[in-house]
Amino acid sequence: MSAAGGRGSGCPRPRPAPGSLLAAALCLLAVTAVCGADAAPMSREEKQRLGNQVLEMFDHAYGNYMEHAYPADELMPLTCRGRVRGQEPSRGDVDDALGKFSLTLIDSLDTLVVLNKTKEFEDAVKKVLRDVNLDNDVVVSVFETNIRVLGGLLGGHSLAIMLKEKGQHMQWYSGELLHMAKQLGYKLLPAFNTTSGLPYPRINLKFGIRKPEARTGAETDTCTACAGTLILEFAALSRFTGATIFEEYARKALDFLWEKRQRSSNLVGVTINIHTGDWVRKDSGVGAGIDSYYEYLLKAYVLLGDDSFLERFNTHYDAIMRYISQPPLLLDVHIHKPLLNARSWMDALLAFFPGLQVLKGDIRPAIETHEMLYQVIKKHNFLPEAFTTDFRVHWAQHPLRPEFAESTYFLYKATGDPYYLEVGKTLIENLNKYARVPCGFAAMKDVRTGSHEDRMDSFFLAEMFKYLYLLFAEKEDIIFDIEDYIFTTEAHLLPLWLSTSKHSVPRRNTTSEYTELDDSNFDWTCPNAQLLFPNDPLYAQSIREPLKNVVDKSCPRGIIRVEESFRSGAKPPLRARDFMATNPEHLEILKKMGVSLIHLKDGRVQLVQHAIQAASSVDAEDGLRFMQEMMELSSRQQKEQQLPPRAVQIVSHPFFGRVVLTAGPAQFGLDLSKHKGTRGFVASSKPYNGCSELTNPEAVVGKIALMQRGQCMFAEKARNIQNAGAIGGIVIDDNEGSSSDTAPLFQMAGDGKDTDDIQIPMLFLFSKEGSIILEAMREYEQVEVLLSDRARDRDGEMDSEELPSPDQEAPSQSTEQVPTVPQTLDEARLDPAGEGPGASPPEPLSPTDPEPDLEPDPGTGDVPSGQTAHAPEAQEPDSLDGECTEGDPSQPREQSEPEDEATAQASWGDKAQPIDSMLADWSEDIEAFEMMGKDEL
Repeated sequence: MSAAGGRGSGCPRPRPAPGSLLAAALCLLAVTAVCGADAAPMSREEKQRLGNQVLEMFDHAYGNYMEHAYPADELMPLTCRGRVRGQEPSRGDVDDALGKFSLTLIDSLDTLVVLNKTKEFEDAVKKVLRDVNLDNDVVVSVFETNIRVLGGLLGGHSLAIMLKEKGQHMQWYSGELLHMAKQLGYKLLPAFNTTSGLPYPRINLKFGIRKPEARTGAETDTCTACAGTLILEFAALSRFTGATIFEEYARKALDFLWEKRQRSSNLVGVTINIHTGDWVRKDSGVGAGIDSYYEYLLKAYVLLGDDSFLERFNTHYDAIMRYISQPPLLLDVHIHKPLLNARSWMDALLAFFPGLQVLKGDIRPAIETHEMLYQVIKKHNFLPEAFTTDFRVHWAQHPLRPEFAESTYFLYKATGDPYYLEVGKTLIENLNKYARVPCGFAAMKDVRTGSHEDRMDSFFLAEMFKYLYLLFAEKEDIIFDIEDYIFTTEAHLLPLWLSTSKHSVPRRNTTSEYTELDDSNFDWTCPNAQLLFPNDPLYAQSIREPLKNVVDKSCPRGIIRVEESFRSGAKPPLRARDFMATNPEHLEILKKMGVSLIHLKDGRVQLVQHAIQAASSVDAEDGLRFMQEMMELSSRQQKEQQLPPRAVQIVSHPFFGRVVLTAGPAQFGLDLSKHKGTRGFVASSKPYNGCSELTNPEAVVGKIALMQRGQCMFAEKARNIQNAGAIGGIVIDDNEGSSSDTAPLFQMAGDGKDTDDIQIPMLFLFSKEGSIILEAMREYEQVEVLLSDRARDRDGEMDSEELPSPDQEAPSQSTEQVPTVPQTLDEARLDPAGEGPGASPPEPLSPTDPEPDLEPDPGTGDVPSGQTAHAPEAQEPDSLDGECTEGDPSQPREQSEPEDEATAQASWGDKAQPIDSMLADWSEDIEAFEMMGKDEL
């Protein structure tokens, strides 16, 4: 979410004379208004009609949020309810913007004033002061909290004092929003406690960083935009309050990023280590992960009047135009090899850049890139999250991002060309036609199919309606002078008079220490209108005209190509729902489409598509469609049914029900929540993968069959053991070292067919828990378990006939003598509370691999480098058990480091591991399962 400046269409001079900082900041880009022949002038009545339509759309979105979602952070427009962190399935890093602080309300404050809704603004401020709590025990993104919440509070404060000065509204206001902003600023400061001065990417609002209860502080990397998009809000907070510490911390972070730029190319990477300063991702562009870093360098000069920020921006901008800009495209490159493209696709966040170029005064490339983006929108109705250099969809989502509307507004302000009013009209029509739903506006899940996603992000109200309204508004329609303010990256308004406020932050110009600047670059900063449009009233149109058909020429509509292939007798493309990884023909088709399979350490596979490796352009397009279908299938299967964890309880001697293993449920078979459970002795199936008719049915009849994950689908395993007479089944993960301690809940789904024929219960155990049962079978001839929805009370629910007490002999289960129980096992028998020697508190569940996300991370602005999908388990060649829905929906999905192979082998690779060495882990399992009974997982 990047914005291009308020008075920021202003043209700051590089080195203003003392006392002229405000004049420099207020310098407007005086570009002659041009009416191109490709757009007739729009009447005042039509502009007013469209402006009123924007007001009605905002009322629809804001009103439904207040009615159905407030005080939740965001509205879920498809289900007409609020999105509360922890009460909905986790969306990973996307949820880091949510802090249980009524995010949408705070983000919308200054929008209400821009839209002349002063009464609603006054009511909203009172609600914020009355209801919002900033001391919640929740881990949030420092970046998102800064731009949305801190920026929203500061923007609200700026306009509150403006209204109070006018004497009609907010007469009671005494800086309460600023006080909240200062509170929040101090809560964010611990994130800067690093040797580099770069902030941690996340912080706990209540407990800060690195404390055990904070649940954050172990991160090592952050994105450039995350660390470099703080200066406007933090400096404004310092200058509003007089507390210089905020501006000092933000400046230190910017200084460090500048020092770490690649010196030969003057580019920065996407991700950096916050402790060492090493670049983790060395690709560079103007989109996700970097975008607002460049924006804030230029705007920091406009707002603060510090020459060094402008010099740094100009140095970076020269590198951008030299290496990244390939008109009309903006392509990522490697910072060490800037002539080498890093990828062949662009992300939607770069749509802010034409607006920033307007602030810079470089209009021609702004017009070119904007026109290219508009052609993509006309093809797909919205701008896809990512699209290829030949304008095919790369990531199909569109979360109602405002960056293109922002650039449209600033280009209209710079050129006066009515063409951009028609562009804005198209945006309004598309939003109402395709995104509007009864309870608001819903994000697009797939721009190609028009499917919706149940989300309406706060930035939609903070930015989209603000820019669209300003696009059509006349000066008298706005109750204050918008030119007296600069827009933050979230479109919050900060007054330009802050540049002259008293402050004591040192303004040492460190830029010249690192680079020699080409002063000719500064000539671009405040362009002369006569140079931009030299005696040519059709200048803007002449730039756009060659790009009118660039998208359609490069990318004929896919449906036409599919129909042509059908007419030629070719087979229809492979669909994700039909794919079987055990089918050699399917694997060959994947290869032809440029799709490869990567085996992950957790036993799953990852599908990666590289269009350049496809046999033809048609195959590449089929591959992209297949990948999108696969991701949607995985996501849909994951959300179809979220079941709670189950229990495998070892009830035979010498365990007597005191060892309880956390098990993953199945979405088919006997529902253990409606039965007391299934009890029986365990036996290994042959073949061990359970993927064909069992060769040892006599061994599993009347028993609970053990199988290994892989080679076929879970439902197929269940049918094979059921046909052999088994009364239940346990699938053990084939990934050595996997454990419920470190992996999210594993949920087995069916094969996409009717599974009503499966009548036995099926549970899943990770490798660690499965090893406990296998080791018990080696130690003791007969091992009896109870499969249930929860652990049964060892003293109550299991009577003496069912479960002997620890002092009784084991039941007669075999004619052979039961081996003597080792002394260590006797000592380790656990009490009913689940405690015993060596027991330790359970580790919190943390995912080892997040589910696929079809969008950039708003918290970091990062976009995955490649078309990648985690296939549903039905698509694994080595682990094809069906869909495995992982993750506690109440917990954030953060990616942890993969376990070292040597460590895993040392810990769990030895199949003959003594059983007493596992007792501490059993204790943790029991304690964790008791927590499950209290709904704490």
